[in-house]
Parts: sequence; C-alpha cells; structure tokens
Amino acid sequence: MKTNKISIYIHIPFCESRCHYCDFCSSLLPGSNVEKYFKYLRKEIKLHEDFLKDRVIDTVFIGGGTPSSVNSSFIKEIMKDLSDFEFSNDREISIESNPNSLTREKAEAYFSSGINRISLGAQSFNEEILKRIGRIHKKDDIYRALENARSAGFKNINLDLMLALPGQKFSDIEESIKEVKELNLPHISYYSLILEEGTKLFKNHEKSPLSFPTEDEDRIMYHYVVDELKNIGLKQYEISNFAKEGYECRHNITYWKLRNYISFGLSASSNIDNLRYTNYYNFKDYYEALDKNEKPIGFLENLSKTNRMNEFIMMGLRLNSGVDIDEFDKKFNEDFLKIYDKEIETNLKSNLILLEDNNLRLTEKGRDLSNQVELDFFK
Repeated sequence: MKTNKISIYIHIPFCESRCHYCDFCSSLLPGSNVEKYFKYLRKEIKLHEDFLKDRVIDTVFIGGGTPSSVNSSFIKEIMKDLSDFEFSNDREISIESNPNSLTREKAEAYFSSGINRISLGAQSFNEEILKRIGRIHKKDDIYRALENARSAGFKNINLDLMLALPGQKFSDIEESIKEVKELNLPHISYYSLILEEGTKLFKNHEKSPLSFPTEDEDRIMYHYVVDELKNIGLKQYEISNFAKEGYECRHNITYWKLRNYISFGLSASSNIDNLRYTNYYNFKDYYEALDKNEKPIGFLENLSKTNRMNEFIMMGLRLNSGVDIDEFDKKFNEDFLKIYDKEIETNLKSNLILLEDNNLRLTEKGRDLSNQVELDFFK
C-alpha cells in the first residue's frame, strides 16, 4: 500500500453568467467549446500518469467556474479517468455547483461516479442582494438544489454564503442564519466579500462606498455568524469555515497545511514540495502546449525555505487549531519558538495569539487583525 498521498484540483472554467465579484479564470458558456476543453483536460491528466501511479489520491476538488453548468457526462469521463489510479479508503471527492444548474439528474450522475461531497454556491437568501451581485438563481433554487443533492445520496453538503455584500443589513444575516438552522447542513462556508480590482463590484464600491457595509459592520455580522453557527453544532475550524464533527473539508485543509496537491485545467495551480506552478490562463496557449504533448505550465517557481515557512505560518493561522509547532519543526528542521521568539512575545502581549498545546493560534481579537499578525511573522 502506497503512503505517498496527493490531492487533486480540477478546474472547469465555464459559467452561465459572470458574478459581479468574480475575478476567477472563467468563460461564459455561449460560444465556448466545452467538448474540446474536456478532451484536452483529459490529455493533461494522462501526461501526469506516471506521477499519479506512484501516489494515493486522498482528496479531489472539481471547481470553477461552475462545474454544474456543463453536461454531467463530461464530469463522469474525468472521474472514470481518475478511477485508474489508487484512492484512499476514506477519499473525499467534492464538486462545486450552482443552485440553478444542479438538477436531480446531475446530482445522481455525480454521486454514481464516486463524488461524495457537494458544495453549493448560495451566497445569500435575499433575492435583491443576489441580483446586485450578479447571481442568476433565486431563493427557491437553493432549496431545490439541496433536495436534489440529498435525494441523489449526498450527505456531505456545504453551502457557501457571503458577508459584506452591497445593501446587506444585519437583518439579512439573521435571516440567513435562520434558514441555515432549518436546513441542518453539516458544513457552512461564510466568506466576507473581497473587492477584486477590475470586477463590477469593485467599480460599484468606488462610485458608492456607502452602499456597502462598513468594515465594522462586517465584523459585527461575522462574530454573530460564528456564535450562532456554534450554537447549532457547526464548529469553526478555519476563519470562514464551519462544520459538524467529521465534516471538515479535507481538501481545503491540504491547502492550509501546505501539503502536496496537483491541479489540472486552465489557470490551475499546483504545489509539489518546493515547486509551485500554474497553467496557462488562455485556451490558445493551453491547447497548443498539449498539442505538443507538453504540460501546459505558464509559470513555475522554486520556493525558498523562507518562503515556505512564511506560507506555512500564514495558512496555519487561518485554522482555529493554529500553527502546529511540532509539524513546523519537523517540516523545516528548525526551532519555531527560537526563530520567532520576539514575534511571539509581541503578539502575546497584544492578546492577538495564544500559545498552548504546542500550537500557536489567533485569539478572537487576532482573527480580526489576522493580516497584521501574519506580517509580524513574515521573514
């Protein structure tokens, strides 16, 4: 039995429409050659056959874009290709879906192909807010999609929701939490809006900042969400993620723990030991590389030990369990407490971190000032 575990990310860059906050690499479906893309995607996976045969696949995440926007037969083909490789017995295989495009047939096709976790991008239960952010689904679509997922056999279901959206009031968050309580899901992701330059919401914020919640209002909403989800058994395990016991997203923990993962598809990024690389961002370059039987890598860097240490701390601080000091010392052959003694002392005095059970983690105050703490520990 091989013990060398790997996680896989697969990027599906197609959407029915572009959300006003999105800066991900995606393409609108009309005029897009979906069939051609999947042909090349499968070819890319084949080029990594030798690498994958030496490893055990622990988690897979099919994201986008909107994977549920394409015919489920394409997803089934990818899953069939991956079935040639060895998986861990308790594998976690996730797919992202939108409420308006997750039909019963698609949910059943996903589940029968081996996918066992589904993540639904609801973002809000308020239809006016959904319109403002460019979502094309309605509130009823969320319920219908969840019913489709459950009927197909999915028990491990995540719902994505967002804070600090334009026009969002505290009462909207209260209403969303009420809905979440009734839905009784095992996992909730609650992200604060990040205004990415070039997006429609970024431009809207420049024109009318008062139409968005302030940073203080966002923090009030956030702390309310944390407390209310805890009361219904959804324990916070990362800054924006909450789960019942045993339903934490293992694929995302791979990222936060700086473990190895390989990614396939347009713009997809991989992390193997000290090597970080990203595929081409446009279809033309991606296809041309694969036509030459070359891996479609557009950017590659060999990270220094210091860079890896910085990332390990930055990602670890996102987790409620914090930075595992033993894991750090073993991974980098260093003494964490010795290297960061001044930074630890400063942040302990400011009540931004806790040091216990050989873990360094953020306090509640520290989570609100996490960027400041991360900068303190950067070398």
